[in-house]
Amino acid sequence: MTNQRKLLATSAAVFVAAFVATMQPAQAAESFTEMFTEGKAGVSFRYRYEFVDQENLAKDAQASTLRGRLNFKTDDWKGFGSFAEFDYLSDVIWNDYNAGAGNTPNRTHYPVVADPTGPDLNQAFLQWQNGAAGSLVRGGRQRIIYDNARFVGNVGWRQNEQTYDAAYFQQKVAAVDFQLAYVWQVNRIFGDDVPAGENENSTVLGNLGYNLEGLGKLTGYYYDIDNDDVASFSTSTYGGRFVGTYKFGENAFGYALEYAHQSDAHNNPLAYSANYYRIDASLGIGKITPYVGYESLGGDDSKAGASFRTPLATLHAFNGWADMFLNTPAAGLNDFFVGVKGVSGTWNWDALYHDFDAQSGSQSFGSETDASIGRKFAEKYSVLFKAALFAASKSSPYPDTTKVWVQLTADF
Repeated sequence: MTNQRKLLATSAAVFVAAFVATMQPAQAAESFTEMFTEGKAGVSFRYRYEFVDQENLAKDAQASTLRGRLNFKTDDWKGFGSFAEFDYLSDVIWNDYNAGAGNTPNRTHYPVVADPTGPDLNQAFLQWQNGAAGSLVRGGRQRIIYDNARFVGNVGWRQNEQTYDAAYFQQKVAAVDFQLAYVWQVNRIFGDDVPAGENENSTVLGNLGYNLEGLGKLTGYYYDIDNDDVASFSTSTYGGRFVGTYKFGENAFGYALEYAHQSDAHNNPLAYSANYYRIDASLGIGKITPYVGYESLGGDDSKAGASFRTPLATLHAFNGWADMFLNTPAAGLNDFFVGVKGVSGTWNWDALYHDFDAQSGSQSFGSETDASIGRKFAEKYSVLFKAALFAASKSSPYPDTTKVWVQLTADF
């Protein structure tokens, strides 16, 4: 995207903010100077050890990384405010891993752990909001998450978060929640030292939710991705999602249904269309919640590249924690999963099983078992132990893979 278009988008966001400011929102800071003197700073640290044993590579990966994060949020003055956040990721003891996307060209014999070290301006935005009217306008580098992050998310699991250079608008009125974003750059998890780390876009992301009292939330969305750097990411996706909870006594039945249709768009060289389906059900019984689900991303085993894509998603949260399917297979993907999660004392735990097959054709990809346990303590600290074991089927193009994580966090 040209500098002129970036300037135009930012100017438009500022203009809208200035216009809606006449609605006179509740005032916090007494002066422009007080915006900063009454602002709040935050510091956090996240240490992670990640081990990867991947059958098709001779070496195992050991990544030991520490992320320091410093941020500052101004107080609101006549509805206006700003936020800035800076990260620095460093190796601690072990760095036997491939950081991915060309970040560590001398370590390609190791499995990928997509956590490139170095500095990162994670967020930096200006905003205007009117809490009483439910309005928010934001311009700059920011985190954007829609619904369950299946299509638009921040990839928060990785040490370097995915953020968006964008103009964003949200309006909440009664049961309605409308979100609209224009994105001119996606700052991906690979960092700005490699071409894959920054994708120029002219992307529009629209999401409209409506709360049905006593039933759940119905959401419709349209995501028009125009990626100037990766043509295969340019897609047009529309769909709907319904999610809710039915309570009976001390128990709760949770449910979710979703459908989306996708086709090529803009500079995408391949003409195709594909469908997406998902169904979830859970039953909360005291401190234990069994759950089951099925997700299908369409593909075509006779046409390479004609599969449903989610390039802006928080992918680690879906299709297994081993991250075998960050790119949808050409033949698509069917994922049946069943699990149980709960609370034991101060510990939260989760265990689940996936079975993966091609959506087009009859190929089996394999299965995966995932488990995690973690807890918070002393309000500011947390610990997490997590593991994923992917077992490939005989005909699978994917290797047997084992991943183990130990993570410690501190927020001040």
